[in-house]
Amino acid sequence: MALDLSPSEEQQQLIDAFAALYDKESSTERVRAAEPLGHDPDLWRRLRENGAVEMAVDEAAGGWGATVLDLALVAEQHGRHLGSAPMLEAQVAARTLARVGTPEATGLLEGAMDGGRLVTLALHPPRAGLLRMVPAGAVADAILFVDGGRLLVLEPGLGRIRVANLGSLPVSDVPVEGSRPVAEGPVVRDALEGALDEWLVLMAAAMVGPGARALEIGVGYAKDRHAFGVPIGSFQAVAHGLADAATALDGAQLLEREAAWSATEEPGRFRELAALAFGFCTDAARQASYRSLHYHGGYGFMLEHDIQLFWRRAKGWPAQYAEPDVAFGRAEACRLGMSGEEG
Repeated sequence: MALDLSPSEEQQQLIDAFAALYDKESSTERVRAAEPLGHDPDLWRRLRENGAVEMAVDEAAGGWGATVLDLALVAEQHGRHLGSAPMLEAQVAARTLARVGTPEATGLLEGAMDGGRLVTLALHPPRAGLLRMVPAGAVADAILFVDGGRLLVLEPGLGRIRVANLGSLPVSDVPVEGSRPVAEGPVVRDALEGALDEWLVLMAAAMVGPGARALEIGVGYAKDRHAFGVPIGSFQAVAHGLADAATALDGAQLLEREAAWSATEEPGRFRELAALAFGFCTDAARQASYRSLHYHGGYGFMLEHDIQLFWRRAKGWPAQYAEPDVAFGRAEACRLGMSGEEG
């Protein structure tokens, strides 16, 4: 199938609907009010009312059947508005439960879609009896994780340990005592790897959002701020830095959308492209937000200026998984493995 990453009419309507929701429910004032925990219950409620979880699940499992590309387009708006709600991990957890399909998984999925329960997914297996840096772990009702070839679920209690972080995310370390099995066997490994691929590509899409908005803020400031009688944007060092950031973000958006598209159309490429997109989009968003903050001078680091909100999240959000080099290593391993099979 030919690659066309332009949003369809239906996808544009989806983008517009979520952009309008975030415009109303995720202003920078609301983002600040949600700190330091980084969770806005009212925003999460509105997202749920608009089907943010149901849309991610196949129709056969009771959902709306959105593609990964559909979800990526929504994730761009989530990132652009610094959404203080665990939408990405809740979507991925729901898709994982639908794929597993055991009675326990089906019950959890029903609770996530109809019962208002927040189910999230640990990105790493436990170490020494502790799940570390669990996305939404500080606010989740249930956490999915894999350990020893089994998919388990944990309903965290008072034992979870809130982890302070630069991105103002509701992450926590959670002891695994009291967990119960959801599934075991080969399906577990496939489900976890598929979930990680999807989280990586959705986070890649989310990174394009704060990068693009930070760039807009930086360009606006470079036009308004004068030095030596001229706008600072007329200086080559500033203009070229912003232009480089814009170019990188254009490439980042193209790559994450291609990765998301491949999940349906060329699934054999999805794992490699998802990892590449995560690494590249993270680097591009961090570059754009840092340069915009840097060109603000000392003002950029002051809490009353919005630019620092975008820079901190560009640094902190992807760190729930790892730094870009780890994702690039995942893509490399995938490519080398493909080469070995072909040769």
